[in-house]
Amino acid sequence: MSRLTIPDLAGKAVLITGASTGIGAALAIAFAQQGAQIGVHYNSSEPAAQQVADQITLSGGKAFLVKADAASSKEIVRAVEETASAFGRLDGLINNAGGMVGRMAYADMDDDYYDKVMDLNARSVITASKAATPHLKQQQGGFIINTSSIAARNGASNGAGLYGSSKAFVSNVTRGMAKELIPFGIRVNAIAPGVIETPFHERYSTEAQLKAQLANIPQGRLGSVEDCVGPYLFLASAALSSYIIGQTIEVNGGQLMP
Repeated sequence: MSRLTIPDLAGKAVLITGASTGIGAALAIAFAQQGAQIGVHYNSSEPAAQQVADQITLSGGKAFLVKADAASSKEIVRAVEETASAFGRLDGLINNAGGMVGRMAYADMDDDYYDKVMDLNARSVITASKAATPHLKQQQGGFIINTSSIAARNGASNGAGLYGSSKAFVSNVTRGMAKELIPFGIRVNAIAPGVIETPFHERYSTEAQLKAQLANIPQGRLGSVEDCVGPYLFLASAALSSYIIGQTIEVNGGQLMP
């Protein structure tokens, strides 16, 4: 797929959390194609992350592999600091790491499950953004893009309610953080993917569940990771989106039109 060149992304240092597979991997490669230096964060998928980093470097780009458990504040802060140190700067953060952990009804939920879901999807966004902010201020501006979800608005599918609630948290954090950081030239926005064909759904969704979702998508197909790349590039570029602040772009084939 050919891409337009976005000049103001070249040379920028960008940390992408959850960059070993799915949307994160596609973003890492796409931003590198724009000349950005990429912090490729992963936790358990080291071979896949290494493959992403190798693809970037073999194409003449710069990649830095960093392992950290996004659910651990200490580890995700370390990932931010190590990436900034590796490149000597940090211009952007994409908070993409997340997961459902497992399907569980609200009636069956316990504190351990709640903590795992919220630490991974919600607290990690605040912690990573807090750690990145001094580096972005040093560059006199930059961007933070959070990955929300269609589940933040529609209540999610059965057993995924807490995941959807954690993503609703992310969407609202995006708005509040945007207000606090725009005086420093740091633009904060979010992307809310719909049903995208990634390892996420391979792990958590049955074929029947995906067919039911498909029936509600006007475009008549599930999304691909490539469908998500353009909106992230758009929000990362000040040349293209400098006056877009605190917004969540829905990428779902028309399944939800808020």
